[in-house]
Amino acid sequence: MKDIAQQTDAVKAMMTWDPPVYGQFGMKPELVNYASEDERLWVPIEPNVWYRPLFFDMTTGSHCEILRVKRGGILSRHRHPTPVHGFVIKGEWRYLEHSWTAKAGSHVYEPPGEEHTLTCDNDDEMQTFFFIDGPVLYVDENDVVTYVEDNLGLIRQCREHFAANGLGADFVDALIR
Repeated sequence: MKDIAQQTDAVKAMMTWDPPVYGQFGMKPELVNYASEDERLWVPIEPNVWYRPLFFDMTTGSHCEILRVKRGGILSRHRHPTPVHGFVIKGEWRYLEHSWTAKAGSHVYEPPGEEHTLTCDNDDEMQTFFFIDGPVLYVDENDVVTYVEDNLGLIRQCREHFAANGLGADFVDALIR
């Protein structure tokens, strides 16, 4: 991980950290992700669906992200073997398998085993902060797991995306703890 003094002004505008209190024990520093209008931070997943990675915990396998979905966007059917928490920042969304709609200011808890397909029906984009406490298992119509999304794959995806858009593949390194 680059020292903050080595980061470009553009990167400093997006995130920062101070040296850890117990750096001699291998502790990584805290991390502050700033609000940013830089579209390069959004990693595409599916048509009209992106995520902005915020944090990858390599000890527990959890990660934090902001999911952004625009009208017509669908995050394919998936299952969580571990808990998930979400907080809707703006807009609204729903799961095709449920009767409720999550609106701005809503907290959503998803217990282990929950299976669903996320969609955004209205004209406004939605953004939701998610704390995902482990992998995401994408499933087909027969409940067969077709893809396992974990931190290693997400980091690889971020490296490719950031390398292609000028932030640099190592930009994601600052998000790894």
